[in-house]
Amino acid sequence: MIPRRPALAAAAAAVAAGAVALTVAVWPDGGTGGDAAPSARTPAPSASRSAASPAPSKSYALSEAPATIPAVREHKAARGPGWKPGGGRVVVGDGDLADEGKLLAGELKLKYAGDADPRKGDVELALTPEDADASGGRDESYTLSVKGQRVKITAPEEAGVFYGTRTLKQEVHGGRTAPEGVVRDRPAKPQRGFMMDIARKHFDAKWIEDRIREIGDLKYNQLGLHFSDDQSFRIESDSHPEVVSRDHLSKAEVRRILKLAASRHITVVPEIDSPGHLGAVIAAHPSLQLRDTRGVESRGAVDISKPQAAEIVDDLLEEYADLFPGRYWHLGADEYQALTVSNPEASYPQLAAAARERYGSGARIQDLATGWLNDRAETMRPYERGLRAWNDGFFRNGVAKADDDLDVAYWTGKEIGAREPVEYLKEGRDLVNYNDEYLYYVLGQPNTFRYPTGQRIYEQWTPRVIRGTKPVSAQYDDQILGGSFAVWCDIADAQTQEQVAKGIRMPLRATVQRLWDSRTPGPSWGNFVKLADQVG
Repeated sequence: MIPRRPALAAAAAAVAAGAVALTVAVWPDGGTGGDAAPSARTPAPSASRSAASPAPSKSYALSEAPATIPAVREHKAARGPGWKPGGGRVVVGDGDLADEGKLLAGELKLKYAGDADPRKGDVELALTPEDADASGGRDESYTLSVKGQRVKITAPEEAGVFYGTRTLKQEVHGGRTAPEGVVRDRPAKPQRGFMMDIARKHFDAKWIEDRIREIGDLKYNQLGLHFSDDQSFRIESDSHPEVVSRDHLSKAEVRRILKLAASRHITVVPEIDSPGHLGAVIAAHPSLQLRDTRGVESRGAVDISKPQAAEIVDDLLEEYADLFPGRYWHLGADEYQALTVSNPEASYPQLAAAARERYGSGARIQDLATGWLNDRAETMRPYERGLRAWNDGFFRNGVAKADDDLDVAYWTGKEIGAREPVEYLKEGRDLVNYNDEYLYYVLGQPNTFRYPTGQRIYEQWTPRVIRGTKPVSAQYDDQILGGSFAVWCDIADAQTQEQVAKGIRMPLRATVQRLWDSRTPGPSWGNFVKLADQVG
């Protein structure tokens, strides 16, 4: 039972004393206009205490902010009953929102009514392009209003409307009520990613689709697919079918994955890593294998002095650029084994000679590797993708320099001579945070890796904690585009698909909370875990 406010308590006391009978004027939304408390108005005196008089209308406490993951950034409280699904409809103010409307209607068991006029009990979705971000960037903000037993979700772009529907879905999950008032919400970071290594371990299409639904409800907007590595090549190929592994995704399955991702406003970011991690390609083309002066093979590395290596990789890049229409592409470029030995030029003289031929007498193998990265970027430029590469594919003090438009995917600082994140930021590069100290879920926990905990991410990590545990200066915040939680399958059989899904559940939720709002979260970790169970 809701406690009476002073005005109502006084009215009750007056009625009990036989003085007057009071009524309370209540607006249709449960309040009395705006955010003010309901006011008591005195009718004409009753002739008798026993005379019929209207009972006080139901009053409502000031609403509390909705409990969701990620938490909403701003909520203006109000008084009223809130909203629960039941008998209402979903209506849209713009035909472009039909997909979002039909999805929400199905999820909440409401009727989809298209562009019908909204009425009590309905959810209305509308675009407000006049409110778009003037900077020209992707605007993912939205406003969600609950008033008069109706819900209205508006946003400058479709993605924002979709995120508003995710908030509403969580608010009412398990029979809960969407609280009265107005939510104004937006993400802190424009790139919120989840990356899957589907090369070392085969994940079936249904499992990937389930993860898309999961991360879509959490307002992630990127799914990375690392589908080529030393162990396997996992997507059907027309240009080079000989490199494809037995267990793989067909292109038809990929198209279904892409369609589902698009319906959740998730961009799929493919990665064909090169010039290292190409063991599956080398298995079909052994002549491309990099060997040192003793003939010892360099695991997963192609000989980048051989033109055929570039030709095959470019064939694959161009083929899959047509399959994947998203805004971003990952070029890899990490852990080229020729550069991990003490004297690369002495161990791989053919690479040293190719470097000098291309860049002059002072060039080294790292310059040839930089040239390889720039060449692959050039292959992708006609497709107008935002390009990124792992941080250990960028080298200091070289003759060749990585192209300026390449973003840094920073994952580790553990290798000898690793560059600090601030070096890239000072150069003016944008960066995506894949910090392996917090965001790497490596199957089997090889080397020094340990399964990340959601609690550690939730309590310690922010997008500015790029390497190790210390944040970079806040002055670089705008250059940190976001972050990505990553699953790597180094020991593929260490966990089943189901175990992986269970193991990453809370880390995924903690990561997106810090990407959506990098401020210290309000709820304790224990309460955050309980909330995850409540919102589905």
